[in-house]
Amino acid sequence: MRAARLAFTLVFALACAAAQAQPTRVRGTISAFDGKVLSVRDAGGAALQVQIGEKSQIVFTKPMALSDIRPGDFLAVSSHKRADGSLTAYEVRRFPKPLNPGHRPLDGRDDQTMTNATVGAMVQAANGRELTMTYEGGAQKIVLPENASISTLVPGSREHLVPGAPVNLTVDAARVALRIQVGPRKP
Repeated sequence: MRAARLAFTLVFALACAAAQAQPTRVRGTISAFDGKVLSVRDAGGAALQVQIGEKSQIVFTKPMALSDIRPGDFLAVSSHKRADGSLTAYEVRRFPKPLNPGHRPLDGRDDQTMTNATVGAMVQAANGRELTMTYEGGAQKIVLPENASISTLVPGSREHLVPGAPVNLTVDAARVALRIQVGPRKP
């Protein structure tokens, strides 16, 4: 009986530890892919190898024109936060459906933000178009300059995982990719 309790306690503790292991986000560029292992270099040059499993979701960031953005679209906007508090977008992704609505620091940095929200309005501003992004409990005005990267997420495949392509990965504790967002290879 005592051994059974000990075994149950150990299994319960391991299950709790596994449940608490949070997925990790990795941004970088693909350096190689052999069909099973994706090699990525992050912005700092560090190398990481990630397993691609049967359940790994792959989405492709298909480029789109600024004129394709409409009020009512759900966007994820990565922005630089200026000293005056204003936001200037450098990357915009149109999602097929809302995902994690809100406004927060990006990668724990105070000078960058992520706004996942619905386009309420879009007007011409002196330095680009200004988007009013709305989400439950708030709104943000974000300047969208002409040089911002704009894309829409579409289903991707392993054929998109080529050297030179930018990736944004969600990886579990065993270094298996849960989700891979891959863009077109940079020239």
